[in-house]
Amino acid sequence: MSRKYFSLLFLFISISIFSQTKLNEKNLDKQLLKLQETTQTVGFSVAIVKDNQVIYSKGFGYRDAEQKLKANENTLYPIGSTSKAFTTALLGIMEEEKGLKFTDSPIKYLPELKFYNDELNNKITILDMISHRTGLPRHDFSWYLFPIENKDSLLSRVKYHEPFTGIREKWHYNNFMYLAQGLITEKLTGKSWEDNIRERFFKPLNMSTSNLSIEELKKQSNISKGYSLENFETNEAIPYYDIAAISPAGSINSSVKEMANWLKIWLNEGKLNEVQVLPKRYVEKAINPLMLVGNGIADKQFPNQHLNSYGYAWFVSSYKGHYRVEHGGNIDGFSANVSFFPTDKIGIVVLTNQDGSALPTLVRNAISDEVLNLEKTDWVAYYDKLIAPLKKQIKDKKEKEAESKVNHTTPTHNITEYTGKYNHKGYGTFQIEVKNDSLWANFTREKVYLKHTHYDVFKGFALKGNKVSSDEVGSNFNFQTNDLGDIESVKLNIETTLDPIIFKRSPLEVAVSTEKLNKYVGSYLLSGVELKISIKNDNLKLFVPGQPEYTLIPIKENEFSIKGLSGYKAVFEEKDNKLNVVLHQPNGVFTAVKQ
Repeated sequence: MSRKYFSLLFLFISISIFSQTKLNEKNLDKQLLKLQETTQTVGFSVAIVKDNQVIYSKGFGYRDAEQKLKANENTLYPIGSTSKAFTTALLGIMEEEKGLKFTDSPIKYLPELKFYNDELNNKITILDMISHRTGLPRHDFSWYLFPIENKDSLLSRVKYHEPFTGIREKWHYNNFMYLAQGLITEKLTGKSWEDNIRERFFKPLNMSTSNLSIEELKKQSNISKGYSLENFETNEAIPYYDIAAISPAGSINSSVKEMANWLKIWLNEGKLNEVQVLPKRYVEKAINPLMLVGNGIADKQFPNQHLNSYGYAWFVSSYKGHYRVEHGGNIDGFSANVSFFPTDKIGIVVLTNQDGSALPTLVRNAISDEVLNLEKTDWVAYYDKLIAPLKKQIKDKKEKEAESKVNHTTPTHNITEYTGKYNHKGYGTFQIEVKNDSLWANFTREKVYLKHTHYDVFKGFALKGNKVSSDEVGSNFNFQTNDLGDIESVKLNIETTLDPIIFKRSPLEVAVSTEKLNKYVGSYLLSGVELKISIKNDNLKLFVPGQPEYTLIPIKENEFSIKGLSGYKAVFEEKDNKLNVVLHQPNGVFTAVKQ
C-alpha cells in the first residue's frame, strides 16, 4: 500500500468518524425539549463527550421552577447510584497499590462484617459484592427509613438481612455491599471514603464544585431543587434526602460539565490529559460483564438492548449493535444516567431534577441514535406507550384495594394498645403513638399516618409538609398478637423477595415514682416458691429461684412487661388487704401473695 493511498484512507476514516459525531444541535435541542415536555420534567442538563472532547453541553428548563432559575451545564444535582462506579474504582486503585484482591473475602479487611449465616460469611467475595450476586435482596428500607451517620453501625445491620437465594445464583441489587466497599477503602488508606473520593477523583479530574453531602451541596450557588411528579399530573418540590452513612452507594453531587471529565478517563484508558487517574488494567476489566441481569434477552420494554449484564459498578449491554456501558441513579427528587460506548469513544451524562424519571434513559437513547448514526426510534411515542399501562395500574390498584377491604370491621384493641417502640435488628426502631385520636408511625426520616383498613391491618400515608399525602407508603401495617392477646409485633412488606419483615413491639414505658416502686418491693409466695422483688438502678427487678433476674418495665398503672420475654407480664393488685403480683405467661396465669 502506497504512503499516499494510506494517507487518503486515514483522511477518509477521520472524516467519516467526524461526520458521525458532528451534531445537528438545533435538531437535537428540539428532540430533547420535546422529551422534557412529554415527561413533564422541570429541568435537566446533558453533556456529550467524544474521545477527549466535550462536543455538547447545556441545560434545559429550570433548576428552580419557583424562582425561574434556569439549569445549565454547571448546575449541581445529586447523581445517586452513578456514584457507585467511583467507589469500586477506589478498589481498583487499592488493587494496584495495596495488594487487594477482588477474590478476597471482604471479612479479611472488615472483620466486624457479619452476614446472615456461616455460608455467606465463608463464601462471599469482594467481587460478589461488586456484581450484586451475594444472594441478598435490596433491604433498602433499612437505610432509607432508618438512616444513621455512622457507617460501621449501619453495616452491622447486614448480619440480620436475610438472603433470598444462593450466592452467585441470581443478580440482585444491594446498596449495603457498596457501603462495605467504601469501608474497605477506609481501612486500607486510613482515610474516610469521602477524602479518598476528593483526593483520587475530584482533584485530578478538576471536579471542583462536586461534593459528597447535602450539607456541602447547599453551600453552592448553582444547585437544583428536587421535584416529584405526582400521579403523572403535577410536579411538587420535595426536600433533599441526605443518605448519610450509605454514602459510598450514592452520595455524590455533580454537574454534567464535571461528570464529563469522569467519562473522559473511561474513554481514554484511565487518563485525563496524560495523567493516569485509574489503572488501565482496571478500566479494561471493569467494563466486562460479570453477572447476567435477568436472562439477557431483549424484552418489550427495551427491545434494542441485549445481553444486559453487570460489571464493576456498570451495566453492560448491546444497544442496537453497539457495546454500551452505563449506570442510572435515583434519589428523592433526582434521576441520572451516565453512559459510554467504549469502542465508539462516545460518552453521555444526563442529570435531571425529577425522581424516578424516564427522561435520562430517553435522552441518552435519543443522543445515542443521533451521534452513532443509528436508525432513529421515536422516543416520545415510546414513552407515551410505556406510561399508558402505568397510569392504568394506579387507577386499578385503588379500585382493587377498595374491593379487597373487609367492611364493618374494627381493630381488636383500643388504639392506645398499638402504641410502642417497634424494632428489627436489621432495620431499626420506629415508634407508634396516638395523636388526636389517630395512630402515627414515627420513623427516623418521616411520619406516617395509619388509617384502619380492617381487623388489625392499617394503611400508611406519609406526611408531606403539614398534610397527609394520598400516596401510600408501600406496605400495610399488619399487627400481630401474642398468647395473651396483647399486640406483640407488626409485619411490614418492605422487602418483596421475602416474607414480611417483623418488627417486635416494646410497650412505651410510663413514669412510676420511687415511692410507688417501693410499695412493690418484698417477698411473694407462689405455691411454696418464694419470689423476690427489689429495686436496682431505679428499675424493678423480679427474682425467681433457679432463673436469671428479670427487669420489669412499667407500661400501665400497676402493670409491667418483663424485659426480653414476649407474652409475659406482671400485674400488681390488692385483694383482701394484701398485695398480690399476678404473673401472666403463655402457659397460664399465676398469683403470688406478698408476705
